[in-house]
Amino acid sequence: MQTPPSVNVARLIYLVVCELAGIAIVLSTRSDSLLGMVPLWVGIVGGLVVGGFFILVETLVKGFSLRGFSTATFGLLVGLLCAWLVTRVGLSNILSIMLQPDAAEPLKLALDVTLFASLGFIGAVLALRSSQDDFAFIIPYVRFRDHSTGGQPVVLDAESIMDGHIPRLCHSGFLNGGLIVPSFVLEEIQVLANSPNSASQQRGQRALDCLDEMQADRDLNVTIHDSRNVAEDETIQARLVQTAKLMGARLMTSDDSLGKVARLQNIKVLSIQELSDSLRPRVAVGEKIRLALVRPGKDDHQAVGYLEDGTMIVVNNAINRVGTTQDVIVISTLKTAAGQMVFAEPFEREGR
Repeated sequence: MQTPPSVNVARLIYLVVCELAGIAIVLSTRSDSLLGMVPLWVGIVGGLVVGGFFILVETLVKGFSLRGFSTATFGLLVGLLCAWLVTRVGLSNILSIMLQPDAAEPLKLALDVTLFASLGFIGAVLALRSSQDDFAFIIPYVRFRDHSTGGQPVVLDAESIMDGHIPRLCHSGFLNGGLIVPSFVLEEIQVLANSPNSASQQRGQRALDCLDEMQADRDLNVTIHDSRNVAEDETIQARLVQTAKLMGARLMTSDDSLGKVARLQNIKVLSIQELSDSLRPRVAVGEKIRLALVRPGKDDHQAVGYLEDGTMIVVNNAINRVGTTQDVIVISTLKTAAGQMVFAEPFEREGR
């Protein structure tokens, strides 16, 4: 994973500060007769070791988010509070009674350090392992809000942005919370917009126009997330899942396989396609429908009409009725990737 240049600059400045601090410490101790012979290279090497150690620690925790840091800090404070309460219940008095005063004081100090360190560590680890709902046990009747906009944030993939329905969904109230566009998704859209293929170029341009519309809308909270803490050697689908998991967000996608993988990792998935399918009227076999036949079908004897939601109905033996409105009866249905297809035949009244 590539490190941002700003982080490398910060590391370099910190290393220089450590070197200067080491030199200053050596120069300040030369006035002491006991430490006057300390060579200057000791301060240089000491500053380099200290700076290198903390830079190593920083690289090891590069995947540790600010939310995780605040959660760990809360757990640490709870653990230290518990340790303080334990030391206040008379531990020093018990040691003073059991041991001589000279021996009790060092042992009390050692036990206090061990107790504070152990309970602080346990509190931090338990907080990191807990979900947001678990905090209601510590602070009854209080729940932390997921996001400042009043809902759990939503990570968008490229396909959901290209769909173009997100602004209307947000204004209708069916979708709340901040909208997050990872930087690698924006790069994917830019590649499509610059593609020599006209179809891909149109899809990418439509997605960019949709993003411009959402960012210009003051009622929508759209954030371009710098996903540098996500492994770049993974696929885009894996990086989307990892981003949603790190941010505790929902994932909006129309990719069925991506949705299944995300659900297996306990990530809530939103699908515009599933929402559209659930709102479509269910056409049952044997149902009579009043339908306008607008064009010929694939076969010579077929005519095609459409329901108000766009569902295509293929009517057999109705080619001579194109351009008219007819009563048809449903004989079968077929669900495809593009939606539901319905097959029907003209409804013949008795006596005709």
